[in-house]
Amino acid sequence: MKIDEKVLSQAGLTTEEFKEICALIGREPNMLELALFGVMWSEHCSYKSSRALLKNFPVEGPGVLQGPGENAGAVDIGDGKAVVFKVESHNHPSAIEPYQGAATGVGGIVRDIFTMGARPVALLNSLRFGPLEEKRTRYLLQGVVKGIGDYGNCIGVPTVGGETFFHPSYRGNPIVNAMCVGIIEKEKLTRASSKNPNAPVMLVGSRTGRDGIGGASFASDQLSGDSEEDRPAVQVGDPFMEKLLLEACLELIDKELVEGVQDLGAAGLTSSSAEVSFRSGLGMEINVEKVPRREKGMSPVEVMLSESQERMLIIPKENKTEEIKEIFSRWGLDVAVIGRMVSEPDLVIKENGETMAKINASFLADLVPSRNLRVEAPPQKKRRKEFKAPEDLKKAFFKLLESPNLASREWIFEQFDYMVGTDTVAGPGEGSALIRVPGSKKGLSISLDGNSRYCSLDPITGGRIAVAEGARNSYARGARPLAVTDCLNFGNPEKPIIYWQFEQAILGLAEACRAFDMPVVSGNVSLYNETEGSSINPTPVIGVVGLIDDINQFLPAVLKEEGDLIFLLGKTREELEGSEYEEVIWNREEGYPPEVDLARERKTGETLIKANKLGLLKSAQDLAEGGLAQAISEMSFAGKVGAEINLPGEFPAFIELFSESQGRYLVTCSPEKRIELEKLFNAEDIECCLIGTVGGSSVNFKGHFEANVKEMETAWRGCLSRWME
Repeated sequence: MKIDEKVLSQAGLTTEEFKEICALIGREPNMLELALFGVMWSEHCSYKSSRALLKNFPVEGPGVLQGPGENAGAVDIGDGKAVVFKVESHNHPSAIEPYQGAATGVGGIVRDIFTMGARPVALLNSLRFGPLEEKRTRYLLQGVVKGIGDYGNCIGVPTVGGETFFHPSYRGNPIVNAMCVGIIEKEKLTRASSKNPNAPVMLVGSRTGRDGIGGASFASDQLSGDSEEDRPAVQVGDPFMEKLLLEACLELIDKELVEGVQDLGAAGLTSSSAEVSFRSGLGMEINVEKVPRREKGMSPVEVMLSESQERMLIIPKENKTEEIKEIFSRWGLDVAVIGRMVSEPDLVIKENGETMAKINASFLADLVPSRNLRVEAPPQKKRRKEFKAPEDLKKAFFKLLESPNLASREWIFEQFDYMVGTDTVAGPGEGSALIRVPGSKKGLSISLDGNSRYCSLDPITGGRIAVAEGARNSYARGARPLAVTDCLNFGNPEKPIIYWQFEQAILGLAEACRAFDMPVVSGNVSLYNETEGSSINPTPVIGVVGLIDDINQFLPAVLKEEGDLIFLLGKTREELEGSEYEEVIWNREEGYPPEVDLARERKTGETLIKANKLGLLKSAQDLAEGGLAQAISEMSFAGKVGAEINLPGEFPAFIELFSESQGRYLVTCSPEKRIELEKLFNAEDIECCLIGTVGGSSVNFKGHFEANVKEMETAWRGCLSRWME
C-alpha cells in the first residue's frame, strides 16, 4: 500500500522509520501494524533519543535486586525485605487537563509498584509551574494539586514529600513528576514475563474505552496552541477501582498464583503485550473481541492503543486461572482471558479468528532505531566574583522568606493525607520524608528534587548537584543513601543545544551516582517539553531512597531545646550565581552554579551518620536553596524557638546568609557533646564551626539584625495561600 506523509505523521512516524519497518518485517505494514509501530517507536515508549546516553548510568550494586528494564527498581534492605521505587512524568496531560493528568500520573506510578508485588507505602511529587502571578499558573497548580491529593487519598497511600518550583520557562509546559515507594518480601518480587509458552493471558481491572488513545504519541510531541484538541489523549482515572485492583493483585502475588504481571500504561495493551513477550523470549496471541469494553464499535486499533486506566495484564501459573478469576470476582473486578503465550516470538492480534497483525515482539519493544542527534554547546561564560549587597539586609531576608520558591508549601501538602497507614515518621515540610519499615526498627528516607536553574546555567554541574542534594537529604535524616530513580525532563532533543544540555546533565548525574555508590535502578525520560518552540529549563529530578537501621535514631530538621549548640558543617564560599538571592533580590539568572566536591560531600555525610550513631547529634538540616538563612529559619519554625547566630565573618553577611555553597549542614547538639563532636569532624578535616545557640523568641544574627520567629513564620507561610485564595 502507499503511505503518504499525513498517515505517517498521524502514526508519529517518519518516512525513514517507515522504511526501517518495511525492512524489518519484509513487507509494508497494514494500518493496525503501522499504529502499533507508531506508539512503540514513539519517544515516550522507545527512548530512541536517550537510550545511548542512559548507558552511562551505573545500574548495578550489591543490594540491587532489579534495575532498569522492569516496571520499577528494587533494592535489598535486609531482614528479607526489599524497597521498590520509581518516578515517572505526566507533563503533557497535566498541561491540557491538570486534574486528570496529575491524578492518572499518580495512578500509573502506583501500579508500577504493586505490579512488582510491593505494597505502596509512600508517594512524592516534583512540580514545576510558570510565575505564580499568572492566572493560568494558579489554574494549573490548583488542578494538579487536587488531582494528586484526591487520587492518593482515595487509594490510601500517603503523599509524604516532594517539591514545587516556579519559573517562567514552565509557563506553557508544567512539569508533573510522581514517585512511589513500596515494600515487599524480596522472595515475592514479581516480574513482567513468563516462561510458559502455553500460558493464558488475562486482562483485569477496568473495561477498555476510548480515553487516552494516542497518549504515548501526544507525550512525544511539543505542545502548541492546538494542544487543547488533544484532550481525548488524556486518560481518566478511577482511584476506587485502583484500590480494588491493588488489593486483588497483591492477593494473587501473595498466594503465588501468577507468573507475570504488567501494568497497562502508555500505549495500553500494545506496550504491555509487546514488552511481556519480548522479556519472555516468547510470543503472544491476543483476541481483541474478548477484551471487556465500555464503549461499542471499537476497532482493533482503538482497543490496542487505548490507555484506559486501572488495567493489568496477568500471566497465571499453570492451572491457576480459575482461582484468579474467583479472586477478581470477589473484588468486583472484570477479568477475561484475552489470549495466550506462544512459542514463536510474534505478537499476533486477532479479531474473531482473523489475523489482523503479526509482528516479532522484539521489533516493537527493542529494535527501535536510535537517533544520532547533533550536539552544540553554548558559548563559554565567565564566573562572577563580585556580588551586590542588598540595601537593607533584614528586608532582603524577609523578601526571600516569602518568595514563591522558598515559602512554605503548606497550602499544597494540607490537601494530601500524609499520615494514612500510620508509618509516616517525618512527612512534608520536614526535609526528607521518613517511612517506618513495617515489622522492623528500620526506616526509609525518601526525597525527590532537583535544581533546574543550576542545570540551565551548567547542566553537568547541575546534574552532579541534583544527586548530591538527594544524598544530603538522606544523610541529614541519619540514613545511608541506597539508590536513585530519575525523571529527566527536557525540551526538544532535535535542537543541538537542548541535546547538549541533556547529554551533559546525564554525564553529571552518572558521575555523582558513582561517587556515592548509588546505582540508578529505575526512571523515566520526558522530552519535547516545549510550547510554541519555547523550552523548559533542563529539569532532571532525582529520587533517593536511604536506609536507617534504627528509626529511633532519625534526625529531625528542627531546633530542639534551649541551650543546644548550632554548628555549620562544610565550607561557605562566595557562590551566589544561580541562587534564590540573585533571582529574588536582583532579578538575575546568570553565571555558573556552585561548585561541588563529590568525594568531600560523601565524606561529610558519612561522618554525620557516624556522629549520629555515637549519639552526638539532636537534629540536622542540609543547606540548599536560600542557604544558611533559609535553613535556620525552617528549623526555627519547626521547633517554635529562636536562636542567636554568630556569622563566621569570613565574607560579608549577605553572602554568608544566602550563599548556596554545596556540601553543608546545620546540626545541633547539647553543650556537653561539643568537644566530642568537634573532635570527630576535625579528625576527618571537615569544617565544623560553632555558629549559635538555640533559645528565645527571635533569630538574632548578631551585629546585623534580629527577627521575631512568629513574624518570620507568618511571612513564610503566607505566600502560596495569599495567591491561591
